[in-house]
Amino acid sequence: MPRRSIHEVLILRVVSKGIFPFVLLFALYVQFHGDFGPGGGFQAGVIFAAGWVLYGLVFGLTELQKALPPRWVEIGTALGVLLYGGIGVWSMFAHGAFLDYNVLDHHSTVHGQHRGVFWVELGVGITVASVMIGIFYGFAGRRRVR
Repeated sequence: MPRRSIHEVLILRVVSKGIFPFVLLFALYVQFHGDFGPGGGFQAGVIFAAGWVLYGLVFGLTELQKALPPRWVEIGTALGVLLYGGIGVWSMFAHGAFLDYNVLDHHSTVHGQHRGVFWVELGVGITVASVMIGIFYGFAGRRRVR
């Protein structure tokens, strides 16, 4: 019996298509509840990237790049770093130190802390997810040299 490619296994394709949105949803849960419990930007970014890597492994690199173009991954990497650094610069313009969240809300330092942690963790999550997907693109796109 000839070996089938992973792209031809119907059960794997159906199950992964059903799991994919829940993986992304769980990543969003970890991202937005990271300041109240375990999790945060790094964990959410890795989970989000793992969902896309699953999609790429099952459906192929070409289909993944149609769904999530490499240009978007590059933009996401830069956007996440800019968001992280931008919060630090914003806090300096508000007469605080770099990443001093207390100055981000003039009415309440607690709200400033929450706002700062939220945006910094979002930047970390976007960066980690984009870099992990970019690494997958780099390795999956390689060809065997003879």
